[in-house]
Amino acid sequence: MHLVSAAAPSTAPATPEGRTINRGAALGLLAMTQFVLVLDAGIVGVALPSLVKGLGFAQNDLSWVTNAYTLMFGGFLLLGGRLADYFGRRRMFMGGLILFSAASLLGSLSPSPGWLIGARAIQGFAAAVVSPAALSLLLISFPDNTDAEKAERNKALGVWGAVAGAGGAVGLILGGMLTDWFGWEACFWVNVPIGVAAALLAPRVLPEGAPTGNRTGFDLAGAFTVTGGLAGIVFVLVNAQKVGWTSPETLGLGAVSLALIAAFIVIESRTRLPLVPLSIFRRPVLRGANAASLLQVMGLMPAFFFMTLYTQQVLGYSPLKSGLSLVPIALAIVVAATIAGQLVAKMGIKPTTIGGMVIMSLGLLWASGMPADGSYVTDLLLPQIVIGLGAGLAWVALTVAGTAGASEEESGLASGLLNTSQQIGGALGLAILAAVASARTTHLFGTGDSPTQALSGGFGTALLAGAGLGVLAAIATVFLLPGKNALPAVDEHAIELAEETDHIAILPVGDAVSAN
Repeated sequence: MHLVSAAAPSTAPATPEGRTINRGAALGLLAMTQFVLVLDAGIVGVALPSLVKGLGFAQNDLSWVTNAYTLMFGGFLLLGGRLADYFGRRRMFMGGLILFSAASLLGSLSPSPGWLIGARAIQGFAAAVVSPAALSLLLISFPDNTDAEKAERNKALGVWGAVAGAGGAVGLILGGMLTDWFGWEACFWVNVPIGVAAALLAPRVLPEGAPTGNRTGFDLAGAFTVTGGLAGIVFVLVNAQKVGWTSPETLGLGAVSLALIAAFIVIESRTRLPLVPLSIFRRPVLRGANAASLLQVMGLMPAFFFMTLYTQQVLGYSPLKSGLSLVPIALAIVVAATIAGQLVAKMGIKPTTIGGMVIMSLGLLWASGMPADGSYVTDLLLPQIVIGLGAGLAWVALTVAGTAGASEEESGLASGLLNTSQQIGGALGLAILAAVASARTTHLFGTGDSPTQALSGGFGTALLAGAGLGVLAAIATVFLLPGKNALPAVDEHAIELAEETDHIAILPVGDAVSAN
């Protein structure tokens, strides 16, 4: 990990009162905030099985604890960036942190599953506000006007990425400890004092990040229609197992959800300041990278969810032991992300992406054999390492592809779209694979299998389907991502930034706040 000097050069930004910003302090606060937001992903993921007993969650409804967050985060991420431009980065950073802390407090006080799901949705929206504001403040604090400043910014982004990557692994361990010692509620209230303290410190150590001056409105209608449409589709996929695929409820809500997405497309084509200018999709590289990324995450993210349930509900691990058992996949992803740039430079974006997806799919295929009396080393540890290495390689390569060739004005939108695709892909994948697991478990239990055998069979079938989605993502890369000659030139700086920041998003259960 690189260290960034706390000394404040004369070119450092200043507060409205004229104080020079201490870059080290600014980086420390922003990195700590990112650490806490990413930490929350692992903490909540490990606590999921405890919600079945502690709060009366039905097994089939557990996925909503994750999907409520990811849908709101993915659906409002681009709007969050626009709000930061409109109202000011520091102001939105502080407001988002306070909202995230309040939602965490509400979650810890949840008397029912519906209450907790609502709190998670608010957390997701708050994270969508904090994430773009935090990264923007980091970039403001570390300008890149000279070669020396560029080097300093790269070091800061390296710290940002390393701290956030560590948060994923620490969250798995801390989540187990908190759940074991204090109950699932502790996984939510732990965020409250840290979030409030960070919000109170922000005016003292962060630049103002004033509005850009382009205060001509933002696309609320677009944000709400796309989020509502996607949430409706996910609900249909989850709820259809209960009411039937051809029931009036399923067909009616499905039609409304598709109508909302169609309305989003119409709004974006007509509004003066669209959330997502449709013209950006004329770039084949961006289209291919987003499609492949969405499919990859559909297969990858649910693996965290099912492995957590498998270790606790089938193997009988405590929450702490379960968290420790899943640390290898988070570490493998971080390791692969740090070497992916070298492979991209030597082999190219497309081969690295395809190779990573194939490796990830093989790991998921291996993990899908999880038996009711599984061995940790052969049935969990080794498959995790294979999955993590493949995912990290493909993720960085797709990030480079999705943002390569973008103009300065388009770079934020391009990276935001890629992150949105990842979050929505995680929600859709979990909804689909949770339905697959539920159907298989019900079938096996009906044929006489024991509860643990039926559960392990359902989880394994879901991971097998995830491997299939990974293969589909590799095929999509072959046909949708242009060849080497058609790809924009990618400089070493773009690859380095992808390595340093992009593994943040590949964290347990899809709750991470990406630095994209």
